Amino acid sequence: MADKPGAAGGRGSRAPDATAGRGWRAAGRAKPSRAAQLPYLLVLAITIGALAWIWQGGIQHAKEGTLALAGAMFIGALARLVLPKPRAGMLASRRRLVDVVCLAALAVGLLVAGLVLPIPS
Repeated sequence: MADKPGAAGGRGSRAPDATAGRGWRAAGRAKPSRAAQLPYLLVLAITIGALAWIWQGGIQHAKEGTLALAGAMFIGALARLVLPKPRAGMLASRRRLVDVVCLAALAVGLLVAGLVLPIPS
């Protein structure tokens, strides 16, 4: 019974230590560099700054803060579009096209909302 393919220890089995012996490639993919998180951290910093701007300024700064949020999402979409997956860091959560479309759609929605908001008097 041990000579069947897929049986324990047989050819093609998936033993718990199946990743052993794959060399430096498997080990290299396990831990991304800290520099890969820079695009994500930039988008996060702009987002936090825009939210703080809205929070501190109230309704008077809602338009500018919303436009800054839209800009942060556009930067995220652009970074995800041009950077390879290992360099995109946490911006790469799905396939590239899905990430870019989601971020760009959010950016366009925020941009429209920011442009439509009336300036308080």
